[in-house]
Amino acid sequence: MLTDRRKFMRLAGATAAAAGAALGATPAAAQMTGQFKNIQALAFDAYGTLFDVFSVTALCEQLFPGKGNQLAQIWRAKQLQYSLMRSLMGRHRDFWGLTEDGLVWATKNLQLDLTVDKKKQLMDAYLSLAAFPDVKPGLEALKKQGIKLAILSNGEPKMLEAAAKSAGIRDLLDDVISVEEVKIFKGSPRVYNLAPEHLKVTNPELGFVSANSWDIMALRPPG
Repeated sequence: MLTDRRKFMRLAGATAAAAGAALGATPAAAQMTGQFKNIQALAFDAYGTLFDVFSVTALCEQLFPGKGNQLAQIWRAKQLQYSLMRSLMGRHRDFWGLTEDGLVWATKNLQLDLTVDKKKQLMDAYLSLAAFPDVKPGLEALKKQGIKLAILSNGEPKMLEAAAKSAGIRDLLDDVISVEEVKIFKGSPRVYNLAPEHLKVTNPELGFVSANSWDIMALRPPG
């Protein structure tokens, strides 16, 4: 299981190109080809893996000069903390709501005046997060291999659809899968089980890609 998203996307491109004899001989391409031997589908985490959650930093700095980086960092930390806490408590609230809650907490913590207009601007930024520059070419390379591609994310469906369209990758995806189907966040096994169901593959035929170490740990067998 690859945890380094940049390495994965780079090697995915090399594997697709490995149809040519020259690249087919490279260790990176050979390694990835071996890993993909039985893989029929790949599910990707969205936030931090495909989409750069810190692409909001520039707007945070514009609205709150001198506090932009702090705000973006605390906002993301609280967003994740709230998702984990609510899963443990069994008190679900969709990710759009948690994103707003995290923003409100972060601005209060930094003693910033979050007006209605500023809140709307920052929340809307989550609908058009920048994708990492290697995402689209990596997905295109995988698509050429006939691999089914999907997002599997904590995000609320409208958030994910908007971000995927804004990043220009929605047409490359076979499905966009949200935890809202099971009303609990990752790493509940109920979430990860959605991917093989949606993509019509068995677990050994499915790969999962995430930049989050806790995502990967949740998928490891016990012991």
